Parts: sequence; C-alpha cells; structure tokens
Amino acid sequence: MREYLLTLLITAAVTYLLTGPVRKFAIVAGAMPEIRARDVHREPTPRLGGIAMFFGLCAGLLVADHLENLNEVFVNSNEPRALLSGAALIWLIGVLDDKFEIDALIKLGGQMIAAGVMVVQGLTILWLPVPGVGLVAVTQWQGTLLTVALVVITINAVNFVDGLDGLAAGMVCIATAAFFMYAYRIWYGYGIEAAAPATLFAAILMGMCLGFLPHNMHPARIFMGDSGSMLIGLVLAGSAISVTGQIDPDRLNLFSGSERSTVHQMVPAYIPLLLPLTIIAIPAADLVLAIVRRTWRGQSPFAADRGHLHHRLLEIGHSHSRAVLIMYFWSALIGFGVLAYSVNSASMWIVLGVVFLSAIGLVMLLLPRFTPHAPRWAERFVPPRYRRYGESVEEAEESSEEAGEDAPALAEPAPVAAVPGVNGATAIGARPYSDKGRKVRI
Repeated sequence: MREYLLTLLITAAVTYLLTGPVRKFAIVAGAMPEIRARDVHREPTPRLGGIAMFFGLCAGLLVADHLENLNEVFVNSNEPRALLSGAALIWLIGVLDDKFEIDALIKLGGQMIAAGVMVVQGLTILWLPVPGVGLVAVTQWQGTLLTVALVVITINAVNFVDGLDGLAAGMVCIATAAFFMYAYRIWYGYGIEAAAPATLFAAILMGMCLGFLPHNMHPARIFMGDSGSMLIGLVLAGSAISVTGQIDPDRLNLFSGSERSTVHQMVPAYIPLLLPLTIIAIPAADLVLAIVRRTWRGQSPFAADRGHLHHRLLEIGHSHSRAVLIMYFWSALIGFGVLAYSVNSASMWIVLGVVFLSAIGLVMLLLPRFTPHAPRWAERFVPPRYRRYGESVEEAEESSEEAGEDAPALAEPAPVAAVPGVNGATAIGARPYSDKGRKVRI
C-alpha cells in the first residue's frame, strides 16, 4: 500500500506543479476559445490542462517501474506499456482538438485507433464472468470489439460530463477511489497478481485528478480540455479492462457450503461486470440522454447543447459549486455502494444505507435555493453567504465611518459585469440566495 500511495502522491505533485506553467503556455499559444452559447463560464479560460495530466501519468509509471514491489507489474505484464501507448495517442488528438477544434468523427476514429493500439499490445478482455454460467471465454474478435466499445463509451462519457469547473476530475477521482479499493482487495486479499496492473492504474489516475483539481475548482483558472477528459477516460477504461475477466473463482475459494452461500460469495467475481459501469454510471446516463435528445430533435448526436445534467441543475436554481457537489455525491453513492455490496452482499444494512443516502440526495435536488445559515453568535466566524443578514448593521456602520463616505447604509447591490480576462470562470445564473434587504458595504 505504501508504494501505491507514493506513486499517487508523486503523480499528483507533478501534475499540480506543471499545471501552472501549462496554463501560461496555453495563454501564449492562444488555446482560449471564445465563450460559446452552451458554456457556463463568462471569461475566456485557457485549456490544455491535459498536458500536465499526461506528464503526471508518465511520472507515475516511471516511479512505479523503479519501486521494488510494483516493478513486477512491468516485468510480468505488458499492460502498462499498452496503456501508455494508447494514452499518448489519445492525448495528442486531444491537444490538437483543444487548439484547432478537430471534427467529431475524426476524434471518434482516433479513439478507436487508441483502443486498438492497447488491444494489439495485450490490454484486452479475454473472458467474462457471467452469473449462473461462470467464466466464458471470448474470441479474439469479440474481445477486441468489447474492448474498443468500452474505451470509446468511457472516453465520451467523461468528455460529456466535463461541463462545470472541477466536475469531471472530481467525479472520476471519486469513482476511481472505489475502484482502487476493490482492485487492491482482490490483489492483496486474495493474492491474485492479475489485479496488480488495475490497482496501479487506479492509483495513478487518482493522482492525476487530485493534482489538477486545485487549479480547476470553481472559479477555474484552467480547463483540462479534450486532452485531459479523453485521457482520464481512457485510463479509467484501461483500469476496468485490466481487471475484467482476470478473477478466477477457484482462486477465491468460493465453492464451499450451501448453494445459497456460494451465490453470495461469488459476488466479488461478478463485480468486474458492474463496477466499470457504475464508475461511469452518471456520465454514461448523461451520454445516452444526450444522444436520444439530439436524435429526437433531428440533430447530430455530436452536436453540443445545454441539456446535460449539470446544465439542468443550474437551470433549476443550484449554484455552480452546489451542482458539482451534488454530482460528486451521486458518483460516490453509486461507486462505494457497489463496493460495499461486493464485500458483504448479504447485509441488509448496506441496502438500507444506500436507500437512505439516496433519499438525502433527492432532498438536495429538490431544495436548490436552501442555504444553511449560522446562528447570530457565530456570524462573525463564517463567510458572508452563510450569515442570515449578510453583513451585520454594526459592521456596515463601522465600515462607512472608516471610509468617511456620506453614502446611505442601505443600498441595492449593483450588477457586476463580466470583465474579459483569463483569470477564471463564473457560473451563469441566479445565486442560490437573494441579496435583497441585506446590508452591504458601500
């Protein structure tokens, strides 16, 4: 575990330190597209954040190759090289798209080629654990088609959900954390070495997202762009492919006791079929809804619009930060719920806990304008937005006296126009609370 954590930290550090210089490079290179109708930010913001994430990936693999225990992954498997090859190709396509806006069909072809590169080098689905049947071997063509389909779906699902500051990186990081815990349990708990590459890929992917998030949280100073969203989508798919079909039920000593207990104990063997889907459950649902919506309107499935889930959250009144946190919540609930079920599928408390947390999530969706307020005695210790009356009357009078102005104590806040620049982005839409009747500093 210590070597995985070391790899994660180095990957995060490299990504974090390189994002600042990459931002300056993106500004100089002109990788700052103008504001589009479907965008939720008001200021031109540089892209190409995927450059820092890619070098973080390279650093993580390089460090892991020189660690004693993780070096066996590179000796016994060609999957790290396959992942790096596919990642380099999809990253290059993303960089070109961030700068020159490549056609959607060309990007789709590049995604399929990147998946094919990984398949040729051995990162492919060999067999599938089917409930009630057992392990089912797939032919070379079937494995190739399944692998390419999973890679393309995951890449586009992550790309579609990348619409708010910090949303894609945070959701992928949360889901990957659940996947890492599952893969590590299979590798360490059951001694199955075939799960080691997936565990390593998940640790590196978490480091890439964690290192980039401080620069990408609202208001974002840089976007990951397609070079980043397609990259983390491919690494996420590579992790799932690496572990899918690699678990032999005979190695888990599951066939003991009654038939009912055997069925419950077989759950960890079937989770590779479910966990990759739960990792991209919300992005995949957004992808399917977008395709159906655009096709129903007679548009191309690749035509951009403002009908994604995060756009809907903003339209019903949620603030930018709250919409992102809600998406984080659902991603964690789905990923860790499936993980908990794989550990103990017979526990009713897990099901009840998921139902209870789902109810809380629905309440948060139905209360878009609810803002918690601190009690009066604690208002001086919290940000103004959590104060019941914003700034207290005493504070307003004191500030007016210090400024030596004759302006009245009460005033309506003037709207702030967006100032062109490259320092970040702000959400479009009403604030989650009203400013009327509050004391403001003149």
